[in-house]
Order: sequence, then C-alpha cells, then structure tokens
Amino acid sequence: MPAIQYASSDISLLARLMRAEAEGDGQLGMLMVGNVGVNRVLGNCLDFENIRTIQQMVFQSPGGFEATQKGYFYQAARTQDRRLAQRVLNGERFNPATNSLWFFQPPGACPAQWFNQWNTGRFKSHCFFSPSQADCPQVY
Repeated sequence: MPAIQYASSDISLLARLMRAEAEGDGQLGMLMVGNVGVNRVLGNCLDFENIRTIQQMVFQSPGGFEATQKGYFYQAARTQDRRLAQRVLNGERFNPATNSLWFFQPPGACPAQWFNQWNTGRFKSHCFFSPSQADCPQVY
C-alpha cells in the first residue's frame, strides 16, 4: 500500500526533486530527501498544513525547496531516479530521515535544532530534523 496517494506524473516530479536536492549524496541521500517530501504530504502539521499532494509539497512557497528555483530541477527525470521515487512513495523509509520534515546542508556540524525541530542525524552533506510525535503524529 502506498504511503500517500499519488498520480503517475508525481513519480517524475518527486524524482526530479530528489535528484536536484541530493544527487551528490548518492541514491541513499536521494531516498532520504524523498522521505522528507512524503512526510510533508503525510504530516498535515506545522509548516505543512494543507499540503496534500506531491505537487503542492514540491512547489510550496514560502517554505518549499530551493531546487525548484534552479534549472537543474527542470531536467527530465531519469529511469533510475523514478525507481527511487517509487520506493519512497510506496512507503520505504530511511534513517535518519524516517520521520523528518526538514533537511539542509550546513557549512559545518549539524546544529542540535533547526526551526525548533531536533536533529535526527546526518547523512553525508545533509542534516535531518524531525518534529516531535506530539506535534506531528502522522509522520510516526
């Protein structure tokens, strides 16, 4: 059973986002970015209330993804990237992004908190941050 409802066009859209945000962190890094995106749709909490679709999540403004403002995001999704997107849409989760709603690439160490959310870990260049279960139960 899929983690969220989606249309076939959402697979390519999520794949493009995952690649644009984390290609440098390899497939696992891209999968973690996909987890964050799916969690934002699942969550309906905090900064992501009323984000109910992949399209709304990808293009949320303000608060969305920086990659959508860059030309690299607008390249066609590759088959391998669509396969990764399909995995997270089908519910696969990867630590430390399992319950995360945010990630970013700091110039140094990961801060303990970001936007009042706790650091759940780092994978290569990205730090991941998760809400409490009380603040966002749907991502747990």
